Amino acid sequence: MKGDIAFADEFRNQYDSDVTVWSPQGRLHQVEYAMEAVKLGSATVGLKNKTHAVIVALKRATSELSSHQKKIFPIDKHVGIAMSGLTADARILSRYMRTECLNYKYSHDDTLPINRLITTLGNKMQTCTQRYDRRPYGVGLLVAGYDDQGPHVYQTCPSANYYDCKAMAIGARSQSARTYLEKHLNDFPGCSLDELIKHGLRALRDTLPNEADLSTKNVSIGVVGKGTEFIILDETAMQGYLSQIEGDEKRGRAAEADVQSDDRPPQDPPSDSGPRDPSVAVGTEQRPSAMDTE
Repeated sequence: MKGDIAFADEFRNQYDSDVTVWSPQGRLHQVEYAMEAVKLGSATVGLKNKTHAVIVALKRATSELSSHQKKIFPIDKHVGIAMSGLTADARILSRYMRTECLNYKYSHDDTLPINRLITTLGNKMQTCTQRYDRRPYGVGLLVAGYDDQGPHVYQTCPSANYYDCKAMAIGARSQSARTYLEKHLNDFPGCSLDELIKHGLRALRDTLPNEADLSTKNVSIGVVGKGTEFIILDETAMQGYLSQIEGDEKRGRAAEADVQSDDRPPQDPPSDSGPRDPSVAVGTEQRPSAMDTE
């Protein structure tokens, strides 16, 4: 019996040493491991109404002696990103996105459409899942932007898949935030910008342990929309929103099993399951066009 188990483990692990090696089940284990890195990063929430898109991110400090790590990066005046996973990978991707926006601005004297930017980004990330001399980017992004099609919230994955979302949460304990977003999804289109930000903060707060709470030090808020260029709110503005939700009762935490499964380090996938891609728990929109783990 022990010999059979050892043989099964050896057989399974033959196929996770290189990103270009397929398993007999048709899976790329290294890509799946990179997607697990996103779950190790602190939570990030993105949502939108009819005129604005908002991203809210939870910052971490590596120690009491260090400052909190930056989680939201401005890309152009009409778009910004929030990340979960490896911060260094996010910096590389944000620089690439800035370059694309600048090149389009120089060529067309206009801002780059969000769906075109995400398509280009997805193509860049996909290359790293197909070459043996590369590794997948170990970071998930929530991209908030506004163009002539309205506000957008996109999610990107290390597998190079991307989704146009009405609302989304990624990172550690993000299932609790997604549950909140699903519960209030129908309220978002008609609510004001202030209410939208408060919904994002409440969803983010549900990802925290019971003994922790949000503050101006561990939260970042990015806003973009109609008549509003992408901005990251300062501490004074954030304090006003945090004060308004301070009296709200915290939603019940997710089942302990869900929390543990969201925070565990990458595990070897079971050998009997089929190919998997990250499922989008919150409704997505179909359009005609195309780690902070320290």
